[in-house]
Amino acid sequence: MLVGTFFLTIMTAIVRSLADDLHPFEIAFFRCLMGLAMLLPILLRNGVKSMYTKNIGSMALRSAFHTGGMLFYFMALTLMPLAELSALTFLAPLVITLLAVLLLGEKLGIRRIASLIIGFSGALIILRPGSEVMSTGAIYALVSVFSWSGAVIIIKRLSRTNSTVTITIYGLFFLTLFTFVPALFVWRWPTSDQYIWLFALAAVGTVGQLLFTEAMKVADVTLIMPFDFSKLVYASLFGFFFFSEVPSFWTFFGGGIIFASATYVAYRERQTKNVRSDPIKILE
Repeated sequence: MLVGTFFLTIMTAIVRSLADDLHPFEIAFFRCLMGLAMLLPILLRNGVKSMYTKNIGSMALRSAFHTGGMLFYFMALTLMPLAELSALTFLAPLVITLLAVLLLGEKLGIRRIASLIIGFSGALIILRPGSEVMSTGAIYALVSVFSWSGAVIIIKRLSRTNSTVTITIYGLFFLTLFTFVPALFVWRWPTSDQYIWLFALAAVGTVGQLLFTEAMKVADVTLIMPFDFSKLVYASLFGFFFFSEVPSFWTFFGGGIIFASATYVAYRERQTKNVRSDPIKILE
C-alpha cells in the first residue's frame, strides 16, 4: 500500500508537470491508451473467452463515470495544490457509502450517519466556503470524487458476475474511447520527450493501481486504510520540492478528519461482515 500510493502520487506529479504544455484531456487519453497496451499480455494469456460478458452496457456506463472522474481530477491537478487535492480524495469512501445506501439499498445506521457528517465537515474545513480557497479546482475535485464513486458502485455490481481481468480490460478499452473524443478538441502532438513522460505516467499509474488492488486482496481493509493517508504526506513532499507548494494547516487538519471518518467506516464494514459470517457473533 505504501509503495502503491507512492507510485500513484508520482503519476499525479507527472500529470501536473505535463499539463504546462499538454491539455489534461489529452494526457488522460494517453494514460488510458498506454495502460491498455500494458495489459494486453494478460488478455493474450487468458484468451478471448475471458472477455465474455453479459453486462457490456454496465461496463460502458462504469467507464463513462470513470472518464468523468479522471478528466475532472486531471483538471483539478492544474488548478490546486497537490496536498489539498489528495486530502479531498479521502472523501471517496464516504461518498461510496452514501451511494451504496441510495442505489444499492444498504442500511444507513447511526454510525454511518455520524461518519458521513464528520467526513464532510472535514471537507468544509479544507474548502472553507466563502473564502478564496473555494476555487474552481476544488469544485473539479469534488465532481471527480462523486463521479469516481459512481464508477465504484457499478464495479461492485459487475464484480458479482465478472472477473477482475474482464472488468479492468473493458474499463480501459472504453476509457480510451471516451477520453479520445474530448482530447480531439485540444489535440497537440506530443514531443519525443513528452511521449517518454506519458509512457512513464501510464507505467507508474498502472503499477500503482495494481499494488493498491493487491494490498486490498492480501490484507483487511481496516489494516490498509491507515496507510492510504500516506498519499497526503507524499503529495505534500512532491508539491513542496517540485512545485514550491506549502500545505496549509487546514489541509492537514481537514484531511485528518476526513481520513479518520473514512477509516471508521471501513472498520465498521469489516466488523459487520465478520458478524454476518460468524453465527456465534450473531448470537452475541
